[in-house]
Amino acid sequence: MLAGRVRDANGPWIAERLGELGIDVTQILLVGDRPDQMASALRFLAASGVDLVVTSGGLGPTADDLTAAVVADMTGRPLELDEHMEKVVGDIIAKFADRLRWDADALAEANRKQALVPRGATAIRPAGTAPGLAVPPGDGFAPTVLVLPGPPREVRAMWDDALASGPVRAVLERTAPFAETHLRLFGVPESDIAATLRTVGEHTDLGPLEITTCLRDFTLEVDLRRRPDDAAALAAHDAVVAEIDARHGRAVFSRTGETIDEIVFRLLQGRTIATAESCTGGLLAGRLTAPAGASGHVQGGIVSYSNEAKEHLLGVGHDLLEAHGAVSPEAVHAMAGGALERFGVDVAVAISGVAGPGGGTAEKPVGYVCFSVRTADGREITRDPVLPGERGDVRERSVVLAMHLVRRLLTEG
Repeated sequence: MLAGRVRDANGPWIAERLGELGIDVTQILLVGDRPDQMASALRFLAASGVDLVVTSGGLGPTADDLTAAVVADMTGRPLELDEHMEKVVGDIIAKFADRLRWDADALAEANRKQALVPRGATAIRPAGTAPGLAVPPGDGFAPTVLVLPGPPREVRAMWDDALASGPVRAVLERTAPFAETHLRLFGVPESDIAATLRTVGEHTDLGPLEITTCLRDFTLEVDLRRRPDDAAALAAHDAVVAEIDARHGRAVFSRTGETIDEIVFRLLQGRTIATAESCTGGLLAGRLTAPAGASGHVQGGIVSYSNEAKEHLLGVGHDLLEAHGAVSPEAVHAMAGGALERFGVDVAVAISGVAGPGGGTAEKPVGYVCFSVRTADGREITRDPVLPGERGDVRERSVVLAMHLVRRLLTEG
């Protein structure tokens, strides 16, 4: 991770889970696999006054897996063999040891190493072969330390057991979940939200309210978090939400943090959909089919990249393409109609555009993309914006915009 070859999948996930529980995460640190660096990080966190430290990684059987030993040393809790955990880990390893022909002596040593637990700590049953540890404060080290393995799958599988352990439960009993509001807006730049917040701040103290704004997946996320018993924070929250509604109400598509994918999935229940794509090359169909259960509404899609494909697969008229071009409102209207007819669906989405970097003209520059969302009962939304960015940006933005057009047609219809 420090070399940039592996992305940190645990830190953000753990931070989000802790935030849901009312724990304010102040630091996410990436530390090398060296005892002095790990100890330095633990001392730094303890000096900053945190109540809980969560580590991930360094619990395996090899010599460089030293997290348990460093935490034991920092808390003044010598490592002791947990015979029950030794058996648990041994049974897990034995299930596939013979098949892989592992060395028996090496296995026994590795098994013993992973079953060493700091005195007074709680061992957490492994999802792989490495148990977790919940270590109470000790020897002048104030924070509780939750030690988890590195693989994200194991961290997530062990999370509930980790929270239920005595040392972690004692920390959680001292806090309460935050009250949170998650607004999602489409088509509003961060600069507009910044101006809105400045306006609210002119007459309301926003200090007690935690406000986070982020542009992700071409969606503006505004997250508001407050302590549930803080009246000033509640007043600030209500003022912010009221001003956002007044200025950007039509752009707010979610008030619960629900993503556009989740909203479209929900709106399509009891309906069927098909896609007709050109410049996006099947990206929209891929996104619609990503959630489990998508087969309940996605019937299929056609990637009609060439004019010939548009004609033969979707029934777009040759004369129409000659007159208006493949990237035109007329073409996507016909493409969506072809998808409606061929798949027999309730909703069809068509996209055709100039993704670049070449191919643009003065009338149809790079980024010019046409959309048509049509329903079997005759409703339609057609748009032809010029989207900013390079080729990948234009394609990804096209998919997001298409999802929002589906949402708008199904919501307003």
